[in-house]
Amino acid sequence: MSGNPVKNTLMVWKALFLKDALSRFFGSRGAWAWLFIEPCIHIGIMVILFTVIRKSSVGGVDVPVWLMVGMMGFFTFRRTSVQGIHALDCNKAFFAFRQVRPFDTALTSATVELFTMFWTFVILLIVFALFGFSVIPENTLLVIFGALGLWLLGLGYGLISSVCMRIVRDSGHFLQILMMPLMFISGVIIPMNTVPEPYRSYVALNPVLHGLECMRLGFWPDYHTLDVSLWYLYGVALVFLVIGMGLYRSLETRLVAQ
Repeated sequence: MSGNPVKNTLMVWKALFLKDALSRFFGSRGAWAWLFIEPCIHIGIMVILFTVIRKSSVGGVDVPVWLMVGMMGFFTFRRTSVQGIHALDCNKAFFAFRQVRPFDTALTSATVELFTMFWTFVILLIVFALFGFSVIPENTLLVIFGALGLWLLGLGYGLISSVCMRIVRDSGHFLQILMMPLMFISGVIIPMNTVPEPYRSYVALNPVLHGLECMRLGFWPDYHTLDVSLWYLYGVALVFLVIGMGLYRSLETRLVAQ
């Protein structure tokens, strides 16, 4: 491959994107269906739990829709980070081509995940609308920017985690365990405005929380929550991306060799 380096890079990204997309959707029988079924199972379990404790609304919002928006936001972060972590292992054969860099594989894998989550979210909104729930956002841009910020945060976290796992192998176990408590302190299933001080101030440091609540505020401007900020979310995401890209750049030879 020769000529315009920008054109070459775009061609590499296109090829990697198509390869990852085909693998995700058609890698096994029913692979595409599980991308939709997984969030439905989580949402269904949580709705049943809230029904048992006789709670029908959170912050003035119907529980099923509140849970769905929160879980889709968290899954956007989690799935993107997982794709970034495993991108090197899934695409190591392509490093034989000098045009393919480690960062290219992480970026395209994360982009496939963003594409997947977008359509999963759209399908779920349609399903909830058919059941009579109000799913039209009041501020669509806030929903989009909240989700995009979570995607960027997941990409940066995935880059850093991927390098950490290659420097300290056992760190992968810790990173997997970390996702469970992170889900609880991000407001996915527990309203964070019910957390007492001083713990509420500590929880507010979590950038994932800011992304999820901004998405919910985009749907329901009167939703009662903590003071959240897109600026904070994007600021932390940018720091993660800079650190992750710097690690990839400085350790590129080692990452390819492994």
